[in-house]
Amino acid sequence: MAHQPKIDLSPRSGDRMAQTTCYMCACRCGINVHLKDTADGERVAYIEGNRDHPVNRGVLCAKGAAGLMQVTSPARLRAPLRRTGPRGSGAFEEISWEEALETAVSWLAPLRAEAPEKLAFFTGRDQSQSFTGLWAQQFGTPNYAAHGGFCSVNMAAAGIYTIGGAFWEFGQPDWDRTKLFVLFGVAEDHDSNPIKMGIGQLKARGAKVIGVNPVRTGYNAVADEWFGITPGTDGLLILSLIHVLLKAGRIDLDYLARWTNAPVLLNAAPGPEQGLPLRDEAGRMLVIDRATGAPVAFDAAGVRPDLAGRLERDGATHRSVFQHMAERYMAPEYAPEAVAERCGIPAPRIRALAAELARVAFDEAIEIAQPWLDFRGERHETMVGRPVAMHAMRGISAHGNGFHTARALHILQVLLGSVETPGGFRLKPPYPKPPA
Repeated sequence: MAHQPKIDLSPRSGDRMAQTTCYMCACRCGINVHLKDTADGERVAYIEGNRDHPVNRGVLCAKGAAGLMQVTSPARLRAPLRRTGPRGSGAFEEISWEEALETAVSWLAPLRAEAPEKLAFFTGRDQSQSFTGLWAQQFGTPNYAAHGGFCSVNMAAAGIYTIGGAFWEFGQPDWDRTKLFVLFGVAEDHDSNPIKMGIGQLKARGAKVIGVNPVRTGYNAVADEWFGITPGTDGLLILSLIHVLLKAGRIDLDYLARWTNAPVLLNAAPGPEQGLPLRDEAGRMLVIDRATGAPVAFDAAGVRPDLAGRLERDGATHRSVFQHMAERYMAPEYAPEAVAERCGIPAPRIRALAAELARVAFDEAIEIAQPWLDFRGERHETMVGRPVAMHAMRGISAHGNGFHTARALHILQVLLGSVETPGGFRLKPPYPKPPA
């Protein structure tokens, strides 16, 4: 038999390997970048996931693997270009950086001298938005934006204003204890590796996954139950779930009273102070203490805030945040029968989803024997967990109502008592943060 040449079945991808972070989305997975020496210098030959990285543990999505095209693509710009033909003609010529900078200065210098706010400055997904934003501020224009402002900043802002953080970079479900996981508008393009690993972990131990999405692909295809919602109506569905839970009394009243601003007194009188919290001389928000019936600071030691608190002061009625919320969302306009046609989800299915959320949160609650000290200085021997977790992404944020949809979703989590509790949504340091 003729001699067969030896084939290397595991050739080296490069001459050396560098470790860094993937920037193809904001998931920030750890990657190993294999570099190869060539006659033209070192080039990226291959990208793989870093098994030692805590975010992705070696898993890499297609976008991450295609990251090498950022430096090897023949379409990559290698010099400044100046248009030489009509707009849309595709006719350009290369110019030097000196000429490009001179052109930019000739356009910008008169604006900065006369009216810098006339500059509208927008950058794409360049991962340096903090730097470009600083440049715009130094130039003197408030009219600057970037990719994030048209992607999911509204969702991040809604989360920070509501619970001190948001989905994705700010926190994630308690994958080890969650029993019910609900996704709203989540595709496979953001935070994909942690979500894939998390869903696999949930499915392996029998937890239930529910997908709310107009199409049943990706994560929604492996969900145990799918709600094919009409695009842009997620917020209406969420508020209807809140309506059903409030009507049924299936909310965590103790959690709301102890750990949220639901018992804080708001000025209900028409005028410039309507909706503002009542505060003491030190600026602390006031609640009604259930034990004494008197107004006290929300964070005072030993206080038991009253969700039904009410106070008449200086001719104005002050009622708790919770009363205002209940009054609004228990209105008939949010009933499943009133929103079903617009959402594309039958009223019985909306009610069934609300019942499932409540059943898992309260009937399958978990309790961990771990002593802890709360912000009022009170010691607790155990911690109760509501094992319902949620995640949302571009499907809810890429609409004009994205901010309020995300805010409604966080309110739903809070009503169930599933934020910062075992089995629910857990924020990552340095969050949660105050909104201001």
